[in-house]
Amino acid sequence: MPRPSACLALAACLATGAAHAQDIQRPSGVAITQQRDAVMKSERIMAEAQKRPGLLAQYLHMRDVYANDTSWPFRVIFNQYISWYQTWVGDYAGARAAFSIAQPMAKDDADSPLRGGGFSAQPAAQEILRLARGRQAVFFNENHSYALTRTLTVQMLTALREEGFDTFAAETLYETDTGLQERGYPTSETGFYIEEPVYAEMVRTALRLGYRVVAYEAVSDATGSAREAEQARNLKRDVFDKHPKARLVVNAGYAHIQESGKYLDGVAMAQHFTRITGIDPLTVEQTMMVPHEKLSNDHPWYTESAQASHGTQPFVFTTREGTPWTLKKDAYDVSVFFPRETSRRGRPDWLTLGGQRIAYQVSGALCDTNYPCLVEARYAEEGEDAIPADRVVIEWMGRGAIASDRVRESSDAVPLADLYLRPGRYIVTARDTTNRRLQRQTITVRDAKGTP
Repeated sequence: MPRPSACLALAACLATGAAHAQDIQRPSGVAITQQRDAVMKSERIMAEAQKRPGLLAQYLHMRDVYANDTSWPFRVIFNQYISWYQTWVGDYAGARAAFSIAQPMAKDDADSPLRGGGFSAQPAAQEILRLARGRQAVFFNENHSYALTRTLTVQMLTALREEGFDTFAAETLYETDTGLQERGYPTSETGFYIEEPVYAEMVRTALRLGYRVVAYEAVSDATGSAREAEQARNLKRDVFDKHPKARLVVNAGYAHIQESGKYLDGVAMAQHFTRITGIDPLTVEQTMMVPHEKLSNDHPWYTESAQASHGTQPFVFTTREGTPWTLKKDAYDVSVFFPRETSRRGRPDWLTLGGQRIAYQVSGALCDTNYPCLVEARYAEEGEDAIPADRVVIEWMGRGAIASDRVRESSDAVPLADLYLRPGRYIVTARDTTNRRLQRQTITVRDAKGTP
């Protein structure tokens, strides 16, 4: 599993889009040195983890290091590294707790949509589709450690395809996976964040809907604005130079999609993109109006909106005339609000992807008393190398682990967990810490009407 370079990892922590990451303020010279040292240490630990057999053993190595080194400079950086692994094994609650990007009020924030201006809450999917009509490009952003911010993008792909969008590009996909389009499903060689099942579902959904899937990640060692410019050039070359009338959906991290202002040592990918293509993308911000592990990290306007309650699906604010509200007026076209989370057996309800998937209960009996074990569900028609539709780690109650990692169901003889799956046929496997397969089952997931 390739990993991002140390400079990319550090940029992810210190970039404009993550400038308020938990415990990170504008760093001093000493703090920058400490963080660079922490990045190098985190890189070494991750490299050591990846020598272990299988994802579960790698994750447990990362978790053990995390538990045993509580120094502040190290945790500031390593929190992001372990959060990636937590999302990859399906521990979304743990990832949110490990790496949470606080969203305090900023000077350039717009006034609250609830305090005048004629704004009212509307379903995000409906309004984004309306705003996308007639546009040649739609850019969504995400928080790489918080898969919630990918869920709406997955849900929107069908409607955008029906609207005429035909090309999908995602950050850190590898151009070396030349068989992706023909194969029809992602593997570990498809990209870095692809190990997370919702990210994989995003790419898989695009493939199934007939999108051309494009890798636009910079392949040089460029950082900062130079990396942004290279990404924009890749999109122009691989999309619009080949298909001038293409309609493009992009998934990118944080502020890569901002349309104005300074980004790192220059400007963001979206600004380079508009300059060289002449295309003004619809930019959909999804990382700021989200629920945090600590309520004090929520943006004040998010807190107000959550208290008002606008349903269980993502929403945006628009005027009667259709003008969208955005927290950063010049940087993004529209801001998405995600409802507060509820969970079942420690897993968030947004894993249903807006009702497209349902909870399928699995038992620790799959582990043959070998705890912890990693349970994965793959689409039956895909190969064993496919990224699963969902994963979960099952651990026996009482094991000395991070609380959010444990599946607890005190009334049962064995622990239970839920996989979130679309209706269909799946191969479910369980593996131990040596990556040895313990169980393999074929299951059929049926919808509420009993239809597979």
